[in-house]
Formats: sequence, C-alpha cells, structure tokens
Amino acid sequence: MAAGGGVQSVERAFELLDIMAASGGSIGISELAEGTDLPMPTVHRLVGTLVSLGYVRRLPSRRYALGTKLIRLGDSASKLIGGWAKPYLAELVRITHETSNMAFLEDDMAVYVAQVPSEHAMRMFNEVGQRVLPHSTGVGKALLSQLDDDAVRAIVGRLGMAPRTVNTITTLDALLEDLALIRERGYAIDDGEQEVGVRCFAVPVIGAPTLTAMSIAGPTARVTLESAEQFVPLLISAAERLAKDLAGNNPAP
Repeated sequence: MAAGGGVQSVERAFELLDIMAASGGSIGISELAEGTDLPMPTVHRLVGTLVSLGYVRRLPSRRYALGTKLIRLGDSASKLIGGWAKPYLAELVRITHETSNMAFLEDDMAVYVAQVPSEHAMRMFNEVGQRVLPHSTGVGKALLSQLDDDAVRAIVGRLGMAPRTVNTITTLDALLEDLALIRERGYAIDDGEQEVGVRCFAVPVIGAPTLTAMSIAGPTARVTLESAEQFVPLLISAAERLAKDLAGNNPAP
C-alpha cells in the first residue's frame, strides 16, 4: 500500500500517464524512469500493462504515447465538468447578458466544453467541441498563461501562429509579452483577434483538474474595454467557486 492508504501500483501507473501527457508526444522508457525515480523493470512492467489495456501505445520507434482508450475517458470527463460549469456560466449570462464559455487545453488547442448563450439576437456563438488556436482567443490565451514560456514556445512551434484577423497576435515575442500581462492582471482579452467585431474577457480556472478557462464574449458595441470593470470580477469569482466545486468543497450556485 502507498502512503495514505492508496494502492502503490495504481499511483505509479497514473504518474506515468501524467508524465506522458506532459511530454506532449512520445517518450522513452528511460525518460519515464528518470521522471519517476522508479527502477527500469518496474516501469517496463507498468507500461506493458497500460499498453495491454489500451491506455498507452507502443510506437514503431519503441517509444510510447497515450493510447486511444483515453479519448473516451476524456470525452466523458469533459462532458461531466462541462455540466458542472453550466450553473456558473448561466449566472454570468444572467448578470452580464452576454455569452459565457468554458474551455480546456487539449492537444495544444483550446476546446470549448460548455457554453450558455446570450439572449441577444446578435451574440457570440461557438459550438461545444469546437477547437480553436489558442493564440488568437481569450480562452486560449488564458489557458496558455497557465504554462511557462518554454511550454508556450513548444506549442507555437507545433501549431504556428496563423492570423485569424488583422488584430491577431502573430509573433512569439508579442504573445509572450501578452501572456506576461495576463498573468499580472489576472485576465485575458481577445480584442477582435479571433473574429472582427467580437470582444472577449477570459480568466484561468486555477485549481481545476486540467487546464481550464472561462470567458464572457459579445459584440464590441456592447462589450467595451470598460466592461472589464464589471465582467472580470464576476469571472474571477465564478472561476474560483467552480474550482472549489470541482474539488468537492463548494456547491454550485
């Protein structure tokens, strides 16, 4: 048994999965052993079990990557967490009358997992499940702000920085500068960077089980830069309460 009454082999298996996920691609047995301080035979045995169960894939290069069976678990978890977030998003819409979203960082992309739309006919709308480049969106930048600069550089290296509009940030230096500002002030702004005429304020959900962000978005005619004074404190409060709810410490509103 592990410390605290846990099953040691289970804890070790999940530790290996976490390291694989953090690697952003494939990883070798020796790297896994170094990352866990486990003996090589133990890592071999655990990885072999995970491969046989479909949670890890063995590549032709003899390196390992996360398996497709995790997709089903991830989809189920996304739907569950999205459901938990709905009351908080609905509360934001009730107060601000603008669309509210929640997104995860998944395979380097920002993925919308929950949304409550504005009652206005002219409103911001993204389909749940839609994947967008993180550098050009409020939720995406709020997600990236939770990573260190090296991790951001790696993501940009894989995805590039294609412009969505004339306002999109398209250089790594400018993105890193914006992320530093987001970390300092606690929120991100998408000022027509994903879609001209749409403005979005977004905050990270600190303490969520995966990188998560929440946002309020709408037409620039209604969502002005001055709206941050009202919207950002509401977003931060909702994000903090959602994080506690996900940790089992606080009921939904």
